[in-house]
Amino acid sequence: MSNKRFHSASGPSQRQLRVGELIRRTLSDVLNRAEIHDSDLNAMSITVGEVSCSPDLKVATVYVMPLMGSVPVENAIAALARNKAELRHRVAQEMTLKYAPDLRFRPDETFDRLDETRRMFADPSVARDLDPADEGDED
Repeated sequence: MSNKRFHSASGPSQRQLRVGELIRRTLSDVLNRAEIHDSDLNAMSITVGEVSCSPDLKVATVYVMPLMGSVPVENAIAALARNKAELRHRVAQEMTLKYAPDLRFRPDETFDRLDETRRMFADPSVARDLDPADEGDED
C-alpha cells in the first residue's frame, strides 16, 4: 500500500502555498536590506512576485522582476543565480524545513499578461460583446 501524501487535485496544496509565501517574504526582506555580499545585486531593486514550490518542497521557483525596468531581467536573474547559495542559506535560516529548497529564478511575466488582457478588453469587438446595453433590447 503506497503512502501518497500529494493531492490528486491539479492545484498546489495549502502547505506548498504557505511555504512559497514564506520564501517570497524572506527573499524580499533579504534583497530589500541588501544583505547579500554582491554589490551588483545590492544595486538592483528586484521584486519577488511569486514563489511556487514542488510537492516535496525541495525546489522553489522564484518569479522576479526588476523594478521599473531599471536593469534587464536577464541581468537580475544572472545576479540572483550567482548568489543562489547565499540566498538559499538565508531562506534556510528563517524557515524550519527539513530541507532548504533549491532556488530557481525565472522572469515574472504577470505584468506582460496583464497588459495583453487589457489590450484584448480594449478591442472594439470584445467591448461590443461585453456591453450590457445590448442585453436589455432582447425583452
